[in-house]
Amino acid sequence: MENTMKKILAEIAGVMDKMNEQDVEDVANRLEKAPRIFVIGEGRSGLMARAFAMRLMHLGAVSYVIGETITPSIAKGDVLVAISGSGRTHHVVWTAAKAKEEGVFVQALTTNPDGDLAKTADAALIVPAATKFRREGEAPSIQPLGSLFDQSAHIVFDAICLKYAEAKKISQQAAFQKHSNLES
Repeated sequence: MENTMKKILAEIAGVMDKMNEQDVEDVANRLEKAPRIFVIGEGRSGLMARAFAMRLMHLGAVSYVIGETITPSIAKGDVLVAISGSGRTHHVVWTAAKAKEEGVFVQALTTNPDGDLAKTADAALIVPAATKFRREGEAPSIQPLGSLFDQSAHIVFDAICLKYAEAKKISQQAAFQKHSNLES
């Protein structure tokens, strides 16, 4: 088992080594200026988006998950973070296009710089990880489906949150104050 975990960590490290830290900082800076941040993703990418929205909330951001019953309408000046490994998830791409019609800045997170999502978005953060489609040029992976992308996206989102917290001067204690107090 240990060998398997080391292989997974090596895969993630390989993806992170190919990413540009400045691109991550640019996303954090963009989010820092946004009055509200909305996120969207489907399947496991959606779970990564939800975790990201929750962490942003802990850091004092006004964040929403598209599709939740309490999510308000999006408006000009807001930012939509849209995640799709393939860059072609229909509902995510459609929502990104609709958000742009409303004057919203769309930030994509995808593996595919040539996909519909990257083409629709105002900016795309490319995470060079394997997806379930195993397109030519994707990082190799021993893991099933899009696990490497999901893991890498989670780390990228956490890195964005760290940069965001630094810029907003949000301490661990301040973030903890926003954490749920209805848990045991």
